[in-house]
Amino acid sequence: MKTNSTGLNRRSLILSGSLAAAGLLMASSASAALTSTPRAAGETTQIGDVTVRGVSFKKNDGVVLSGNLYLPKGFRPGGKYAAIVVVHPGGGVKEQVAGLYAQKMAAEGFVTLAFDAAHQGASGGLPRFVDDPMKRVTDVYSAIDYLVSLPYVDGDRIGALGACAGSGIAVKASMTDRRIKAIATVSAVDVGAATRKGWDGKASESEILNTLDAVAKQRSAEAAGAEPVYVPYVPQLGDKSAPRDLQEAADYYLTARGRYPTSTNKMLMTSVSTLASFTGFEGADTFITQPLLMIAGSEAGSLWHSRELIAKAASKHKELVVLPGVTHMDLYDGAGADTAAAKLAPFFKSKLATA
Repeated sequence: MKTNSTGLNRRSLILSGSLAAAGLLMASSASAALTSTPRAAGETTQIGDVTVRGVSFKKNDGVVLSGNLYLPKGFRPGGKYAAIVVVHPGGGVKEQVAGLYAQKMAAEGFVTLAFDAAHQGASGGLPRFVDDPMKRVTDVYSAIDYLVSLPYVDGDRIGALGACAGSGIAVKASMTDRRIKAIATVSAVDVGAATRKGWDGKASESEILNTLDAVAKQRSAEAAGAEPVYVPYVPQLGDKSAPRDLQEAADYYLTARGRYPTSTNKMLMTSVSTLASFTGFEGADTFITQPLLMIAGSEAGSLWHSRELIAKAASKHKELVVLPGVTHMDLYDGAGADTAAAKLAPFFKSKLATA
């Protein structure tokens, strides 16, 4: 069977029959490369001038979400701050790239919130390891509910920032939650389109039909009492058959560079059907009217997502910044994240300025 750059590497795994062994777990110790943040609600840590508070908040369905709230230097409880909700990638958690960007934006004077999606990380929700993009959209609604409940957050100055699949979630949430006044993305991915069309966007959508047949059989088996089956988000280290971006994703998630104990590289196989049905950018030509900044690398196989959305969005103020020589994963940490943050900060300062 020919291996192509399929939706987040899931389709080839399903068709290869390797699902039973696909629940690859990351190392149990936290990475030395990630900055230490609170392990539970009520705890506080300090990152330079930024104070990080562990928080929790409840969704309308009763699921409790776990978050880290980042407060800027000289924070005054009696002040009024613009706030940014940061949405993590599909297989990530709040302590990884989302937390890094939350910290960087807090250092620029914003109150920021990074949180674990329901069913993931330290957040509640059963069964575990469900990846349902529309549920993640409602997670964003609830995160904003929490932010606007804080007396020091200006509810008229809320921004959303998404990384990778978190970008598609942030964009979809922004279409219908008009409290979001500015949107930014880093290495954007509409996970529905990636699942249907492959990582590089070149696969025929009909290729996923066999996968959906396999998912249907598994769903029926689980309904009859069978054990759930899991697939990994990223390939194993050294898998040269995977697209370059996903090989580099393994280097981030599965090594000391970015691994975290609650980021398990594990997803219910039956989630593929909800991923395939998601349309993160559909409707952007009508509903995305907020200022929009997109940052992506010229060498990213995912660049087509950013180009598609920037062309489609109805926003009067929109910009795509393509960083030369940069890959998808280069923007997750290091110099790439520094470069992206240097563009994000003035964007949010301008678009979330006091009216």
